[in-house]
Amino acid sequence: MNIVQTFYDNMAADYDKLFQDWQATTREQAVILDWLFRENGFDLSANILDCACGIGTQSIGLAALGYPVTGSDISDAELTEATKRAEENQVNIPFEHADFCALEEVFPVSFDIVIAMDNPLAHMLTRGDMEAAIRSITGRVKSGGLFVASIRDYDALPEDKPTYSPPYIHKTENGQRVSFQTWDWEEDIYTLTQYIIDDQGALSVSKFGCALRAVRREELTELLRAHGCRDVVWKFPEETGFYQPIVIARKK
Repeated sequence: MNIVQTFYDNMAADYDKLFQDWQATTREQAVILDWLFRENGFDLSANILDCACGIGTQSIGLAALGYPVTGSDISDAELTEATKRAEENQVNIPFEHADFCALEEVFPVSFDIVIAMDNPLAHMLTRGDMEAAIRSITGRVKSGGLFVASIRDYDALPEDKPTYSPPYIHKTENGQRVSFQTWDWEEDIYTLTQYIIDDQGALSVSKFGCALRAVRREELTELLRAHGCRDVVWKFPEETGFYQPIVIARKK
């Protein structure tokens, strides 16, 4: 089991604590993605693969709108959580264990749209790893279809490289939750430690660690074009309302 799989397996039960209201977030992000899909000529008939679905944050919201959605992830614990949450939300989503660097091993068919939201591509620690991921993902996109992904704005990070992210403080009925990350840099790779402090009666502190790479937009754009995407467009939070930059790549 690799470090990425372990990170998300360990965090699966606590992942929704990163949000003030996870359920509301599923609806809000689905509206944003729906707008982007429609802006690019797609409607509710578009067949979607969420290739880094996690606990279903985007998959469930899109399925609730009426999209046919399939979810996949490398973390079995997150897939279990996503399955439970899909049932609770009364949406039908098939979930599969799959590494997005080898999607063809699980999915023999292609999709109108493949998404990878919430920074999963940053787990590719070398350009070679990233190219393998882009080759695999674009290989599951139909001709004329879209790949849509979000990634942290690594182009905007200062040269001295921050050692932490600002904390999120969520007030709850019984107290508050605080989540933040510390970052330990070595060149463009940083070891992320995610802390979640839950002070709702009994105090609990959770800690999870993983490595990521500060991937620049130029690298992603070059690789997408090299693997069959003709139009590569970046959208930013001030335009979309999403908290990270989003890349939209149309396959030739």
